[in-house]
Amino acid sequence: MRNLTQVEATERARLLEVTGYDITLDLSTAVLADEGRTFRSTTEVRFRCAEPGANTFIELAADSVRSATLNGAPVDLSDWSAEKGLVLAGLAAENTLVVDADFAYSRSGQGLHRTVDPVDGETYLYSQFETADAQRVFACFDQPDLKSVYTWRATVPEHWRVVSNMPVDREEPAGDGLKAVHFTQSARMSTYITALCAGPYHEVRDSHDGIDLGVFCRASMAQYLDADDLFLITKQGFDFFHEQFGVRYPLPKYDQLWVPDFNAGAMENFGCVTHAESHYIFRSQVTDFEYEQRANTILHELAHMWFGDLVTMRWWNDLWLNESFAEWASHWCNTHATRFNEAWTTFLSIRKNWGYRQDQLSSTHPVYTEMPDMEAVEVNFDGITYAKGASVLKQLVAYVGEEPFLAGLRAYFGKHAWGNATFDDLLTELETASGRELRKFAAQWLETAQVNTLRPEVTVGPDGTYQQVVVRQEAPADYPTLRTHRIGVGLYDLTDGRLVRRERLEVDVAGERTELGALAGVRAADVLLLNDDDLSYAKLRLDDSSMSTVVQHIAGFESSLARALCWTAAWDMVRDAELAARDYVALVLAGLPAETDINLVTATLRQATTTLTLYADPAWAPTGWTELARTAKAALAAAEPGSGFQLAWARAYVSAARSEEDLATLRGWLDGTDVPAGLNIDTELRWSVLASMVASGTAGVAEVDAELARDRTASGEREAAFVHALVPTAENKAAVWAQLTGAEALPNWRNRALLQGFTHPTQVELVTPYREKYFAAVGQVWGSRDSEPAQEFAQLAYPTYLVEEETVAATDAWLAGDGHPAPLRRLVAEGRDGVVRALKARERDTRSA
Repeated sequence: MRNLTQVEATERARLLEVTGYDITLDLSTAVLADEGRTFRSTTEVRFRCAEPGANTFIELAADSVRSATLNGAPVDLSDWSAEKGLVLAGLAAENTLVVDADFAYSRSGQGLHRTVDPVDGETYLYSQFETADAQRVFACFDQPDLKSVYTWRATVPEHWRVVSNMPVDREEPAGDGLKAVHFTQSARMSTYITALCAGPYHEVRDSHDGIDLGVFCRASMAQYLDADDLFLITKQGFDFFHEQFGVRYPLPKYDQLWVPDFNAGAMENFGCVTHAESHYIFRSQVTDFEYEQRANTILHELAHMWFGDLVTMRWWNDLWLNESFAEWASHWCNTHATRFNEAWTTFLSIRKNWGYRQDQLSSTHPVYTEMPDMEAVEVNFDGITYAKGASVLKQLVAYVGEEPFLAGLRAYFGKHAWGNATFDDLLTELETASGRELRKFAAQWLETAQVNTLRPEVTVGPDGTYQQVVVRQEAPADYPTLRTHRIGVGLYDLTDGRLVRRERLEVDVAGERTELGALAGVRAADVLLLNDDDLSYAKLRLDDSSMSTVVQHIAGFESSLARALCWTAAWDMVRDAELAARDYVALVLAGLPAETDINLVTATLRQATTTLTLYADPAWAPTGWTELARTAKAALAAAEPGSGFQLAWARAYVSAARSEEDLATLRGWLDGTDVPAGLNIDTELRWSVLASMVASGTAGVAEVDAELARDRTASGEREAAFVHALVPTAENKAAVWAQLTGAEALPNWRNRALLQGFTHPTQVELVTPYREKYFAAVGQVWGSRDSEPAQEFAQLAYPTYLVEEETVAATDAWLAGDGHPAPLRRLVAEGRDGVVRALKARERDTRSA
């Protein structure tokens, strides 16, 4: 595929106006076992040229090209390649290009992805075009600011459904058990949010406020599709966004498909949203954590219908704005319009923590960053683009006020609907609506990298009042920006075991030192909490007295957001080697069983697991695992039978089990003996239990095969591949590695499952030989795979668990080499960052002993 540069895109947008696409796909080959490798696609593109006689190019990542004509004359195909596209010479003022080509079905989740359901043998297709994969399906000018209208046609088996951005216009018999499906002409949109999905999808329809609604999944998953809940969240989102944005959703229908083998969480195709089936169609019991994550994703994609689809970024420099806005809007809507009214707590504990982690890597970058070409864009779907950007928008809303913010947003939609815009365009409307100058705010928060730390310095007099409270702001030496933070400062008193907020100040923190003069003479609180209500984006610390109280009484905060701020502060301290891993684990084991927010329980248990895996002294870690398993087992026994909390603690127990006794308990669960009352050892939990046992060597291939026989589904095949990869023998690891690095690319689901199962915290010695093999193979894998599986290999195969100086040295040696693509260098360097951080944290934990 062509690596389009920003310079090329700018020039082509100056030259061309694309007035329409007609796309005809013959998908009858999709059901052929032997011949179903490619499909035929005929594209008619109509476009104007501002300079008749000029030359340009069109992206065409086809398998082969049958013919191409420009204004009736044949186009020279001798220089065409999928990497270069097709040169178009001697343009007229009005042009018609017709390209007839064969394209490959995808197995990587990019382009037109094809998958066969092992349950019934049925074939399913869905498109995924972001960032620039529309060219894998039809000839197109594949950049966001060359918007156009699209008319899709597809020939498919008679029993299939076909879904695109617009409603079906008509269907016609096409002979031999086939039909031709014609869609109405679309609204104006960018190439990357066009879509076409086809297959025997199960469909449920509804309507709301004049909008036709549809939800789809594979036929074999129909029993698990809880359409009522999916429609409820969607309807709540439409009502909220219509009221707040002041602009109606502009299309006649809104379809959502839950599709297999999806690489991301979801994709905002205009009126035809695709979601990851594996994430959001629940075959087994889940907790409210999963339900809230699903609701957030539904609302995130719905917000994109306005921000990204109706008004689209001009170039990928503003990718952050598309994603950050949807990220902010989904949590805002969840909080006010759904039952998940503590969504900002989830934002902090899950999403914002992702942003903090990403922002402290060597690859950190400003929220707004120049994207020179598409290869750079591919690796920029990160925690800065999503979570930090959304944090800045949340802060901007607090800074200008919600009503002025929405007034500016409505003006922005009104002025730029159906077109392309930049952040500067949005900022102009926000300044007009709020009357505030925002350029300095934007420069400080969007054009600088890394995260500040806010640390309180507290002096309490003999009378128990504050003599002085100072907020110290710190910045890393390489990124010395000290920003202006609008924060809340909460004073919490301990009363009958509860931490009750007595007072909250809202102040601006600027520079290295900010004295909070309003607190002088005020009775000292048991906990002084900076950034109360989480207005700003900054790492927090607590003073010694407050930290001592929190360690004993963290569950005493009535506000889940206050608890989340304290949990996050402790987590940051572990990662920064300011708090010993064993002390963090002790805090988790003492305070988390009383936690009443399922999202905080889930997130903190994950962090405790990471702490024991990476940040704890290896000599002490077995003790930590034993203590975590014991606490988890007690907490699940004490939890309400059948509750989400029982399930969350059961999952933690399964992952922590290391001893013979605990592993024997897990085997009993599989056999149906000594199962805690109310705990359903259903399909997903059975796979988790089996994975833990196989990783430890207490179960083997025979048990995996038997479990797969019970669960002969796409999900079961994925789980079996993952658990097979965990088998702790040198022969098995060698076989898995050979598949991951072989000449033939694996289907994306299998590639991901094998990567996830290849390494395990208990198998460090077993995978040590693959440190050298990784650096020998990563370049070859990168060059021979599509971008998504290539990135997954670079990240997941990196020897993360080998927390040794040898790993750093091997990485440095590789980075010192020439010829590595910049995106790959970035991902490998990020792996190094994780090992360096873990080494420092382990040293801190060792000293604490």
